[in-house]
Amino acid sequence: MKRINAIVFIILLGLSINTIDAQTKVLKGQIVASSELEGIHVLNLSAEEYTVSNSKGVFSIEVAIRDSILISSIQYIPKTIQITTTEMNTDTLVVVLEDRVNELDEVVVGKILTGDLNSDIKNSDAKRDINFYDVGIPGYTGKPKTQKERRLLEADGGKFVYYYGLVATINIHKILNRISGRTKKLETLVRLEQQDKCMHATISELSDNLFGHITIDDSLKTEFFYYASEDPEFLKICQQENDLKMYEFLVLKLLNFNEQSLTKTD
Repeated sequence: MKRINAIVFIILLGLSINTIDAQTKVLKGQIVASSELEGIHVLNLSAEEYTVSNSKGVFSIEVAIRDSILISSIQYIPKTIQITTTEMNTDTLVVVLEDRVNELDEVVVGKILTGDLNSDIKNSDAKRDINFYDVGIPGYTGKPKTQKERRLLEADGGKFVYYYGLVATINIHKILNRISGRTKKLETLVRLEQQDKCMHATISELSDNLFGHITIDDSLKTEFFYYASEDPEFLKICQQENDLKMYEFLVLKLLNFNEQSLTKTD
């Protein structure tokens, strides 16, 4: 009888443990890091759930006890968290990420420096930095990228698969950013930023000549330029830096704009 009771107890205990493990909840988290907090990948490796953090580093993801949560981003060291009853009972899980720069080996200085710049350079082993052209690679000499352009490059830069001999490495960040829609969102923000910049440059350079030939009410001038800039051709022509072609484009758009304005008035 005692043996039967022990077996029943073990079975009930096992069922109880499985029931606890099966319980899930939406875990709220707060990422703490040195700079960028938006778009950090949060993956539930056990349940194959996936989300990204918002601009404040906040995220929500469904978890269960014993799940493994991976927090990953290009600029930070990846962190894996095993979900226990402690995390399940926490209102907000705080995750602190470290910059990847901290992974660099310690630098040892082998020369004694005096503080005299000319003297220290001569006495040190310092050499001129190797640039792109020293190794036969053309360097980037264009305009510095804006913050939105840098974010897009970080989210969608590089190839999908890198080959090292017989070994293939998948660019998981690029894939996840496209799946989540973050890449598309960043592309839209970059396009709108470029469009706005082109519009203001066009207003500064061509508005006097344009409105000197075609009359338009002053209150409608700003509205017209927004109307013109929404045409996909506007950004293409602006990037060609061809003032004559832009002027011809604006004349046609202005005639069309005036025609629509008259139609609305009637």
